[in-house]
Amino acid sequence: MLIDMADRGAGSDPDVRLDLRVSLICPPVVEFGAGSIARLATWVASIDVRRILVVADAFNAARVDMLGLACEPVVFGQVRAEPETNDLDALLVMARLAKPDLIVGFGGGSAMDLAKLASVMVGTELRLPDIAGLGRAPPRKVQLAQVPTTAGTGSEAGIRALVTDGETRSKVAVESINMLADIAIIDPELTRTVPAHIMAATGVDALAHCVEAFTSKRAHPLIDLYALEGIRLGGRYLARAVQHVDDLEARAAMSAASFYGGLCLGPVNTTAGHALAYPLGTRWGIPHGIANALIFPHTLSFNAPAASGRTAAIAAALGFGNANTQTGLFDAAHQFGVSLGIDMRLSAHGVERGDLPAMADSAITIRRLLDNNPRDISRDDILRIYEAAF
Repeated sequence: MLIDMADRGAGSDPDVRLDLRVSLICPPVVEFGAGSIARLATWVASIDVRRILVVADAFNAARVDMLGLACEPVVFGQVRAEPETNDLDALLVMARLAKPDLIVGFGGGSAMDLAKLASVMVGTELRLPDIAGLGRAPPRKVQLAQVPTTAGTGSEAGIRALVTDGETRSKVAVESINMLADIAIIDPELTRTVPAHIMAATGVDALAHCVEAFTSKRAHPLIDLYALEGIRLGGRYLARAVQHVDDLEARAAMSAASFYGGLCLGPVNTTAGHALAYPLGTRWGIPHGIANALIFPHTLSFNAPAASGRTAAIAAALGFGNANTQTGLFDAAHQFGVSLGIDMRLSAHGVERGDLPAMADSAITIRRLLDNNPRDISRDDILRIYEAAF
C-alpha cells in the first residue's frame, strides 16, 4: 500500500482534499465471521497445492488441525513475540527444505509477518538486507494465506513485515505488494483462547494503528473511514472483549477493528506512537501491544495541539467525555489503559531509568514514522515522554 500525495498538514483540522492520490490495497479474498476458518479448506482445494508450510507459535502449532487442510502440512511452530533475524533464518531453513506451494500464517502478527517474509524469500538465496525497505521483495513463487488468531496487528490485511535485527536491536521493515496475502481468514472464534491481558494489549495496538493513521500528516479521507470506525469499535467493545472471553460480539468487533487498522497501515502508516514503542520491544522485550499501550496516552496528548479537531473526534469515539484539554485527554487515555488491567508504568515492565536516553536515541532515528507525525517531535520531547511514562 503506497501513497503519493502533495505536501500538506493532513493531521491538522482544515478540510481534507479528496483529489489527493492514494492506493488502497487489500487481500483479494477476505473471509470474515465466526466459523469462517472452514472456508480455508475450500479455497485450498480450489488451487493446485501439494505442499503446505504453516508458520505458527507453539500454541497454534498444536491446533493446526483446525485449519482442515487435506494434506498434512510441515509446521514451523517456533514463532515467538518480537521475532528476530535468527527466527527468520530458522524458518527459511525449514521452508527451503519443505519447498511449499502454500504458506499459511497462523497466529498473531509475528507469525503472519514471518509468513510474509518466507513467502517472498523461499526459492531464492535472498537475505533480509536484500529486501529491506520499500518495494525490494521479489514476486512470490508460492501462495500465501493469513489466519489471525489475535485481534490487534491487522497484519493479515497489509504488505509490511517487521523483524528485529539481533545485533542492532532495531526493527527492520520490509514493504512490498508481493507480500499481500491471497486470502485472509478472520474468524473471531479463534480469539476465544486469547487471555484477557493479551486481548487488552493487542486491542490497544489496533487502536493505535487507527488513531495514528487518523492524525497522520498523510491522513486521507478514504482511510479516515476505516480509522475512525476502528477507533469507535475499540472504544465500545475492547473492555467487553477483555472482561468476557465468551462475548463473541465484542471479540468480532475487535477483529474488525484490527483489520481496519491493518488497512490503514499501508497508505498512511503509524506515527510517533509506534516509533516510541519500538525500543520498548527491541531493547526490553515488552510485547508490542503493551508497548503501544504504555506510550498511547502520551503521544495522543502531545499531538493534540497540532490536530485538535481530529483528536476531539478520537476522544468522542473512545467515549472520553469532556477530555477537552491536554491534561484531561491524557488522564482519560491513561485511565482507559488502567481499566483494561494494564500497568501503565514503564518501570513495572522491567525498563531501567538509565536506559531512557538510549531509547530516545533509538526512537528519534525512526524517521519513516516520525516524519508523518502531526506535530514535530524532538529527541528531548521523546525523552520527556519516556520519563513521564517511567
